[in-house]
Amino acid sequence: MKAIRIDRQGGPDVLKLADVDRPVPQTGEVLIRQGAIGINYIDVYIRTGAYPRETPFILGMEGAGTVEAVGPGVTDIRAGDRVGYCGSPKLGAYAEYNAIPAGEAVPIPDGIDDQTGCALMLQGITAHYLTHSTYPIASGDTVLIHAAAGGVGLLLVQLAKLRGATVIATAGGPEKIALAKGAGADHVIDYKTTDFAPEVKRITNNTGVAAVYDAVGADTFDRSMSILRKRGYLVLYGASSGPVPAVDPQRLAGAGSIFLTRPTLGDYKLTRDELLGRARDLFALVQAKKLNVRIGATYPLGNAAQAHRDLEARNTTGKIVLLP
Repeated sequence: MKAIRIDRQGGPDVLKLADVDRPVPQTGEVLIRQGAIGINYIDVYIRTGAYPRETPFILGMEGAGTVEAVGPGVTDIRAGDRVGYCGSPKLGAYAEYNAIPAGEAVPIPDGIDDQTGCALMLQGITAHYLTHSTYPIASGDTVLIHAAAGGVGLLLVQLAKLRGATVIATAGGPEKIALAKGAGADHVIDYKTTDFAPEVKRITNNTGVAAVYDAVGADTFDRSMSILRKRGYLVLYGASSGPVPAVDPQRLAGAGSIFLTRPTLGDYKLTRDELLGRARDLFALVQAKKLNVRIGATYPLGNAAQAHRDLEARNTTGKIVLLP
């Protein structure tokens, strides 16, 4: 089968299309013939070596498609079922086929295609746990969402609005501002031309926001902390601009007894019931036409390097997908 194999960690050029053996599902695994493969920023961290990993390996932890075969001990999933998955510890998603633990496989309902099902996995479930669990948004809250035109960002805006929040968003440039507004953001700040911190203070009459959802990291962290209300939540769920330096806990007191958290997907799908429950909520919202999933771009599997370049250059919106 064709796959993107990494023989050394580094820049996008290390993403090479190769012929490799098709995996055989082991005990407790299912083999998926993939229809869509998700690209996420964590793939960049793994590719570059920010998250070290022994080479060679096949990158990627998210996909959707049709079950081709099941391994011994799998009883609740059959060949022919359509499933998605995210956060698979084995990686291996940038390929025509992938074998994953059956416990990670999420049934995709009829009427939802592979690309949409894939987009609702890592990014959709992330947006769900951020808004429902990490800081459970209450009706009347005002929240700030950075990178609001990205894959997680657009879903975050919509889920926050569904929970009754006033949403302030940041995005860069007219196209991304329009996307954030289209998703329902009440206020959108162009971070390329305007410092978001004083603008948020103006919008909130210096009260601050209940929570900041920040996937940017180094470039936004200090200012994000400065615009929280007392006992607000700074939810740092990514670092696309680089890691945040060490933080003295006393700063949290000085900022108004605020909370700082760095959530990860694995800790918010601790059980299969939790994973399936979050996915069911998202699928139901899509089927009810209350949640729009934007597929911003698709790339052939062999163009994975270009997809990574576009992602790192912030030239993408919504979900970007590889097609095997």
